Amino acid sequence: MLAPAGRESADGTTRAQEKGCLGLPGTKVLGMRGGERRRGQTVDTEKMPERSDPDAQPSKPPKRKRPTILDVAAHAGVSHQTVSRFLRGNGGMKPQTVARIEQAVAELDYRPNLVARSMRTRKSNRITVVLPTMTTFVPSQILRGASAEAQAAGYMLDIVGLEGDEQVRGDRVRALLDSGQADGVLTFTPIGDVQKLGLEHTPTVVIGEYDDQMRSHGITADGEPAAKIIDYLASIGHRRFVHVAGSTDWMSARKRREVYLRTIAERGLENYAVIDGDWSVRSGYDAAQSLSADSGVTAVLAANDDVAMGVIRGFQDRGWRVPDDVSVFGWDNHEFTAYFNPSISTVDLDREAMGRQAMKALLARIRQEAEPEIHLDLNSRLVLRESSGPARNGHSVR
Repeated sequence: MLAPAGRESADGTTRAQEKGCLGLPGTKVLGMRGGERRRGQTVDTEKMPERSDPDAQPSKPPKRKRPTILDVAAHAGVSHQTVSRFLRGNGGMKPQTVARIEQAVAELDYRPNLVARSMRTRKSNRITVVLPTMTTFVPSQILRGASAEAQAAGYMLDIVGLEGDEQVRGDRVRALLDSGQADGVLTFTPIGDVQKLGLEHTPTVVIGEYDDQMRSHGITADGEPAAKIIDYLASIGHRRFVHVAGSTDWMSARKRREVYLRTIAERGLENYAVIDGDWSVRSGYDAAQSLSADSGVTAVLAANDDVAMGVIRGFQDRGWRVPDDVSVFGWDNHEFTAYFNPSISTVDLDREAMGRQAMKALLARIRQEAEPEIHLDLNSRLVLRESSGPARNGHSVR
């Protein structure tokens, strides 16, 4: 039983002691007996043994000091001005110097203080990434490359999805830049005529979009892999083709259509039809359902893997066998293509490289520097799976 504050309990201790006041250096202890300590005497509690408390939480380790730009400079053996130039992405630095700084940044786990920088530069240090609202389009590989470049330069990414037509999306991009919420915009969806929108001198990069009338720098996945697909299918006997295209709003769709038609003509093959789609599974399904049974088509090039999946299901629902009756080729090498039945032949591209190059171009525009030359080798390769095979005999589907 505890005694009232300042009064002794039966064993001679005070309530102050029971409440653990001895844990504080320099605590005045009242009411001690035995002549060892007098009332009001100051006790050096740091020399006294600590009382064990089974409920006490273990002390937290000291907080690690956040590395600074000076720490990076010392670690790399360069000046802090050189590190600052590196973080701003300025060119003209020796490769050995860049390598040492990169190693120092990695080993120290250095992260720029974005808040302090934004106060000094009056910039948000944020980049907005605009995605289309179509749920099937998630450019994770491109985003991974773009994010790595942005983070190395000290920028954070904000991802938004914009609805509406090109004009509406373009107006929203303009509003984002005018508001100061973003220093630049990386968009995966067409935003219309940049010059008409007044965006020709703004830090805007449109992925997959390029037009001579647009002043923004477009990074596009070259349509040349379509030629590789056609050459492969022709080598195993295919002569009559169909292309289920993506939305013509997208330069990438127009480019693939262009290369498809050119290659068919140059190889002396036959294009039965180009069927307009919108990148969706449904558009592929509808295209397969619309194809005449006596068309003689033995191969279909789909605008992407989602369209290819729809084409295959559309054929299966008609009793057509893939690839025995018709071969189907996708584009993008999404993960699901390896597990679909049948697994889908497709094109694999270095999407991370595209994201890195696009972000480099955007950062140059933000800094008002000359844009770097684009050396983009997508290293496209055909991934051959179950949905493609030798052309069947005859010219009609049974």
